[in-house]
Amino acid sequence: MPKQVDHEERRRRIADAVCALIDTQGLEGVTLRDVAVRAEVSMGAVQRCFRTKEEMLRFALGHIGERVTERAHARVLAGPAQSAASTVGHVAGEVALLRDEHRTEARIWLAFLAAAAVNPPLATALRTSYVDLEALLARLIEQAGLDPAPARREARTLLALTDGLTAHVLIGHRTTTEAEELLHTHLAALWQRAGA
Repeated sequence: MPKQVDHEERRRRIADAVCALIDTQGLEGVTLRDVAVRAEVSMGAVQRCFRTKEEMLRFALGHIGERVTERAHARVLAGPAQSAASTVGHVAGEVALLRDEHRTEARIWLAFLAAAAVNPPLATALRTSYVDLEALLARLIEQAGLDPAPARREARTLLALTDGLTAHVLIGHRTTTEAEELLHTHLAALWQRAGA
């Protein structure tokens, strides 16, 4: 009897291999052959899952974005007893990828971000991730006491700040502690303005 293949699981496995290669060699170092070796599948299996390298990269980008978004949602669900303002801080911390255990994701995310500046399909995929994260932050900020329009504006600002802090920590311009302090200071000022 032929072996049944879980195609979605294989696609995720290939995406993990793509991300591992990006982390060590950069986006330009990703080849179908290396992905196949890293994922421990044949090149034919990679090509059956993804018609083009571009499609494979877009899927890998979505895979990273989903992991960050899922972690952010898990922080919301894990602490229903905490205040909405505290939840915003925790979610922003997850999105900023400041902790050591998220450094790999930060490098991969920024590699995709740089590539997206000249690659419209990757830019579209990134915008989708940002829309999801921005909506989550806006909803939480609104729950903390801001009206919808200011909450959306603050969510956009917070998302831009977290991205900037990710880059600053990654290149060594700021330490993780300094970045966390900047994030905390921004949020404290936000809650002061909101009266939360």
